[in-house]
Amino acid sequence: MDESMSALPTPPANARPARRQARLEVRFEALTLARLDAVLAVEQSAYPNPWTRGNFTDAIASGYQAQVLMAGEHLLGYFVAMMGVDEVHLLNITVAPAFQRQGWARVLLDALTLWARRRGAQWLWLEVRVSNLRAQHVYQAQGFRCVGERKRYYPAAQGGWREDAMIMSLAL
Repeated sequence: MDESMSALPTPPANARPARRQARLEVRFEALTLARLDAVLAVEQSAYPNPWTRGNFTDAIASGYQAQVLMAGEHLLGYFVAMMGVDEVHLLNITVAPAFQRQGWARVLLDALTLWARRRGAQWLWLEVRVSNLRAQHVYQAQGFRCVGERKRYYPAAQGGWREDAMIMSLAL
């Protein structure tokens, strides 16, 4: 994908304020094993039940579309998606907590949608926790529609009841 855009990300909360902030190049890169430690750090900070190193290495080994969004050396976010016959299933999309609520999820979804269309996909599918209203809003704003539910799909924190997933799709 390796497409570049110009944007100014918000610095992490622990960064010292700069007198003048330079515009950083924002770019997509393939998620490789070399970037996996940074991705795992974001994953663990973003979710109570994060993907494991094995989940990511299996996805990379399987040839899934796995991209990171970088601004300079800052990891803004990433996605992992699996191509089917005429559809794409979004398996993981994450924006680093320090960069959330800045529009980066839409950038990631736009890139995924463009990639899926270029490969002839007719549909883009995903699951989202029923409690994750913020993510649902982002998906709906991008044109996704709720088409079903998966009962007890997601693990619950600390061994509690499993959480249902909303199935969403986007016609491409």
